This record gives sequence, structure tokens and C-alpha cells, in this order.
Amino acid sequence: MSDDGQFGLSLIAFVGSVFSPYYAKAIRKGANPLAMNHCALNVALYTPKGKYWSMTERPQESVKRGAKEFVIGPSAVHWDGQALHIDIDEWAVPIFKKIKGRVSVYPEYLFNFSTPLDPKARHHWGPIAPISRVKVNLSNPAQSWSGQAYVDSNEGVEPIANAFTEWDWSRGHMSDGSCTVVYDCQFPEDDANVLALRFLKNGIIESFQAPPRQLIPKTVWGISRRLRSECSLGNIDQLEDTPFYQRAVIENQILGENVKSFHETLNATRFNSRWVQSLLPWRMPRLNHAIRSSVD
Repeated sequence: MSDDGQFGLSLIAFVGSVFSPYYAKAIRKGANPLAMNHCALNVALYTPKGKYWSMTERPQESVKRGAKEFVIGPSAVHWDGQALHIDIDEWAVPIFKKIKGRVSVYPEYLFNFSTPLDPKARHHWGPIAPISRVKVNLSNPAQSWSGQAYVDSNEGVEPIANAFTEWDWSRGHMSDGSCTVVYDCQFPEDDANVLALRFLKNGIIESFQAPPRQLIPKTVWGISRRLRSECSLGNIDQLEDTPFYQRAVIENQILGENVKSFHETLNATRFNSRWVQSLLPWRMPRLNHAIRSSVD
């Protein structure tokens, strides 16, 4: 989010796009597809004048991956030792408007931390740089701003719906500059796994008792959701509302502080349904032909 609260941005670089209907179809057919053949850069941009969304899937011929760079068609992610630079060259759908420019993320501390999310340890999550600054410079749509940022990583060895029914995830920036994360995971066997962690600017990680669940009104698409908070929830700024996923900024209280938390809900059961899978290509097109990358 920008410091003035007017702009927001979410970027996800996928190797084996977990939400890809094409990847899911190949898995259902038993084709044992390559993750590198299903890559995408998801861009979700929130501005006072509207929202922009892009998630074009690319084949392995349009992808290049190394220790310090990840090229996805005309876009690229690059680590220069001090900052993570994301060069965006994508088309928003379904409005078909260009998203182009550079986003640079400057970590205050790099964490070497990863933990399983599920009982069988087939899915892992780890914040890489939960306390960061971001500079956004886009030519399309034209904007330049700075703000707080967060970088993490998820990885798994099976489709996400195999392990989870849903999860609620939230992140809050505290007054001392630390970052709190609560992962509230639900599984088919009605078990739950709740992670509540605080990441300090000096690299220390502290666990804490997760506050009680507070119910949030269902989304327009009927997704149930909940957020951990020590008091009743305040204003809800809805950013994304889809058949299986929602993202919002919500006023809540954690560790005695009033914060604005980024909150996301994933309903994996809904995502795995055929009717949702049939809708996804409208938001997640795939280009099957190879194109020359921007950093060749």
C-alpha cells in the first residue's frame, strides 16, 4: 500500500500457477505436466480511478529462470543484491489496458524461515522480506508512489485443493515496524492449523497466541471468511471479490494495537469445482506461443 493509502499493489510470480485452469486440467488427465510450462505474473493494481488485473499464463518456451532472475514473457523479476525489481509488461483483462513499469522492493531484513502449513508437510510458507519498502513507477497507468511492502513464498508438491478446504491469512504492520502474520488453515478432516508469528526488524521471530476468530460478512460470491482480532472489526475496504478468493484491508486489533490488516481468504473447495474452473480462462488467459523476453 502507498503511504497515503490511495494505491495498492499485489504481485505474484508463479512457477506452476496454482490457480491455472490449464494446469489443473493437465493434472486431471494424468499428464504429469511440467510446472515451468505454466508460469505467470499476476498483477493486481488498485488506484483511485479503478482496478487493473493481469494474469497471463506463459509456456516454458517464454520462460527463463535463474538464481537471480525469473523471466515470464515480456515481464521479469530480478534480484540485484539490494532490491527485488519487477519489470511489468502485461495487459489487464478483461478491460485490455496496458500495465507497464517497474516496481522495486527494498527489504529491511531477509528471513531464512519456512514452515509447513498442512499436517503432511506437503505445502510450505515462508516470509522472505516481511518488512520492506516499495517504490512503484508505472508509465501505464501513469503513477509513482512509495509505501510499505511484504514478500513471502508458498510452495507445494500437490494441487492446493488436495490438502486444504480453505484458509484465512492476514498481515499487519505494527507501530514498532514489526510485522504480524496469522495463517488460519482448514482441512477436509475438520482439523485446523493456526500460525501466529511476529517478525521483528532485527530478524527475530516471535510466536504469539492468535486472537479469537471474528466473522466477516460473506462476500458477494458467498465466500465465508473470518479474521483473528482482539476486538470487533472496523472498516472493510474490499479489493478483490471472486468465486473462490477474496482480498481486503480490514481494521482490527492485534497484540493490543489497532491496525489495518491485509486479509485474504482462499476457498480451495470452491476453486476446485468445475463451474469455477470454467470461468477462470476469462481472467487467466494463456499464450501458447513463445515470445521474445524483455531481457534476452
